This record gives sequence, C-alpha cells and structure tokens, in this order.
Amino acid sequence: MSKDSQTVIDEFQQNVNMTAKEMENWLKTDESKSVGQKDGNSESIGHESGRYIVDILQKKEANYTDDDISQMQRVVSYIKRHSAQKPSSDIEDSRWRYSLMNWGHDPLK
Repeated sequence: MSKDSQTVIDEFQQNVNMTAKEMENWLKTDESKSVGQKDGNSESIGHESGRYIVDILQKKEANYTDDDISQMQRVVSYIKRHSAQKPSSDIEDSRWRYSLMNWGHDPLK
C-alpha cells in the first residue's frame, strides 16, 4: 500500500470516532434519517456514506480496496469541512451533529 493510501487510512481512523456497532445503531434512528442532502432518492448522501463506513470499519486493513480508500478520503474531507462550521448554539441535538454522526464522527466524544 502506498504512503498516500496509508495517510488516508490514518486520517480516517483519527476522524471516525464511532464504532461499526455505534454507527449501525445510529443509522437506524429517525434523527439520522432526518438530515443530509438527498441526491434524487429517499436516502441522504451522508446516510448512504454511513452504511459504507460501517462496511469499512468491519474490514481488516489488508482487505481495503481502492474504492474504500477513495471513500475514506471523502469521509475525512467531509468531517474536516463540516466540523469547521460548528454552530455557536448547543450542539447535542443539532442537525450539525447528526450530519457528522452519519459520517462516523460524534463531536461530543
């Protein structure tokens, strides 16, 4: 695996702070399904990404595909970009937090 891929994996592991089980449980909630940009279907882009993140988290690093690495890069970019938009109000029950959680990052952890 190239250094670039390893860097992406490391950043993914640093930014995604929810376990596969936590994400599976979260993605079943109404709050999870209530946020995110819809891309022509009923499931938001973030919710769909969350399902893919669960798959990645359940794999061994040696089994990551190029598509997995690409998804990890998208996840890291989203988390960094969205985290910078933190609202000044309470975040515990915010759409901002819910959206980040769909991407595997709980800012309250």
